[in-house]
Amino acid sequence: MAQSMAEQLQQDMKCEGLLECIHGLKQLDKECFRALVESDEPLTIDEVAEDVDRERSTAYRSIQRLLQSGFIQKEQVNYEQGGYYHVYHPTDPQQIASDMQRKLNDWYAKMGQLIQEFEDKYETTADVAATAEN
Repeated sequence: MAQSMAEQLQQDMKCEGLLECIHGLKQLDKECFRALVESDEPLTIDEVAEDVDRERSTAYRSIQRLLQSGFIQKEQVNYEQGGYYHVYHPTDPQQIASDMQRKLNDWYAKMGQLIQEFEDKYETTADVAATAEN
């Protein structure tokens, strides 16, 4: 369930909380991301699934969410005899941080616009009520 901004500000949030707060990632997504970050080399879906102790299809869904959010990158590895497989590795942390900052700035601008709309709407209503009383 979504928390109010006031509730989020009161809790002791860690930097990993940004993954959930800004991108809506789940606990398993964070575990998969951590597995990729802690690995010395790119991992396959099967390796990630084994690392987080989940079924391949479950890990695949998390990997897709991480790809969609830009937290990880996918590379194709070709077999010499034909065919290929994919491996995954984390995106550069500076790029992720820059993206989160951009999203936060967009959110801040949108909230400012909504606050102004709120003020305009209810200031007009208050003015009409005050005029009616006179």
